[in-house]
Amino acid sequence: MKKIEAIIKPFKLDEVKEALTELGVRGITISEVKGFGRQKGHKEIYRGAEYVVDFLPKIKLEVVVGDDLADRVVEVIAEAAKTGKIGDGKIFVADVGQVIRIRTGERGEEAV
Repeated sequence: MKKIEAIIKPFKLDEVKEALTELGVRGITISEVKGFGRQKGHKEIYRGAEYVVDFLPKIKLEVVVGDDLADRVVEVIAEAAKTGKIGDGKIFVADVGQVIRIRTGERGEEAV
């Protein structure tokens, strides 16, 4: 199994969610996060004073899927989240050793 974490722009969440649902992904965890990469934030003006916003709002999306579906999930997220501009985000893929559904005690891919 693989855990796929994606950091995306907030306005792309609905497109990514719909694409993953069409693919058959049954569970997604979403968190509102802040951060920066090469983009290094941006400058804003508030009441005449200029200030730097270092940490930009992003969405962190987490999905655990079987190995057979992982590559396709990554492709779908990348396609749906892409704007072609700086700050589109990143996708991280990691191995998952075990998953346990608390309610039933199911283990492995059945618990996903």
